[in-house]
Amino acid sequence: MNQVISSSQQGTMSRGMSILLWTVQVLLAVVFLMVGVMKLSTPVDVLLAQMPIKMPGLFVRFIGLCEVAGALGLILPGLTRIRRELTPLAGWALALEMVVAAGYTLVGGGGLTALMPLILALICALVAYGRRGYASRA
Repeated sequence: MNQVISSSQQGTMSRGMSILLWTVQVLLAVVFLMVGVMKLSTPVDVLLAQMPIKMPGLFVRFIGLCEVAGALGLILPGLTRIRRELTPLAGWALALEMVVAAGYTLVGGGGLTALMPLILALICALVAYGRRGYASRA
């Protein structure tokens, strides 16, 4: 029953799983880039008019900046092979942001619309978990 795993087998991932993770990472990056850039470029008064619970305009801009940074963190470290341990951190950070967004949506009376940020949070967490090997090799 005891299996011996050689050091060459540790930390490896199947090609199919790697392709799946990259595909999901790119799709998440596109979503978070679009939403983040929208929060950074749309006039604050227009953004605030769409929110069920008002928050400071600078905070909305900060959230947009975090989303853009997270999107870049999902892609650039793996592409450049520089600081690849940042990819799982970006995934966890975006997952946390989406859990908070779901709570905000529920408090604002969103009900079922809170499912979308929760689904995004789950997908971000799966990417972070799938790329956890990056952090252990740092």
